[in-house]
Amino acid sequence: MAGLAESGSNPDVELLYDINGLAKDAPHWFDRVMEFVGEYGLLFAIVLLVLWCWWSVRRRGGEDAAPSVAALVWAPLAAGVAVLVNVPIRGFVERPRPFKTHDGLEVLVEGKNDFSFVSDHATLVMAMAVALFVANRKFGVVAIVLAVLGGFCRVYMGVHYPTDVVGGFALGTAVALLLSPVAMALLTPLVKAIERSRRAGWLVSARGRGDAAGRRAVIPGARKESAGAEERDLAA
Repeated sequence: MAGLAESGSNPDVELLYDINGLAKDAPHWFDRVMEFVGEYGLLFAIVLLVLWCWWSVRRRGGEDAAPSVAALVWAPLAAGVAVLVNVPIRGFVERPRPFKTHDGLEVLVEGKNDFSFVSDHATLVMAMAVALFVANRKFGVVAIVLAVLGGFCRVYMGVHYPTDVVGGFALGTAVALLLSPVAMALLTPLVKAIERSRRAGWLVSARGRGDAAGRRAVIPGARKESAGAEERDLAA
């Protein structure tokens, strides 16, 4: 991989120069925007999508609230696991950053001295986006689009090759999907236990315990009232 990166005649390097070349022609303010978006903005946006989806699930409540919330909890956990899996991969491949082996790149972020393959950012955002897609397709599609845009930004910033980003997408997707059944088997009972809790149940369902308590309060009362009416009729 490192050997391929040193060649200027392969599609990976050519695409790197094509995408990064856009930064040279763009206004300075636009490059600063892309720097922020690629480094922090899109990750923050995907986290907000996960929180928005959680808020919608807990407000709706219902029997599927606990499995849905468990799936949403898996989203950030999947991102963390994927980044941990990437640590030995980066150490094994040892691919240097593109600006260290290629001249003329417009590097928008300084201080990137670790290895390039696989991209941590691409791995993290795609793992979270795919896990969110498993939980909710509508929110997940938006998150995947944002993750792809984030990968483009990493190449635009001159800190990753396109294959670094593609590798990160593949790794994040694999971790989110392959470990999802195990994660759900472990997280769903835990979330159901939280849902039954008096103090923490609101984290899972805003309606579940309240509706159940309301039904328990109204129905017995109605029976008592009807029973009392029957007794009064008999007494009469």
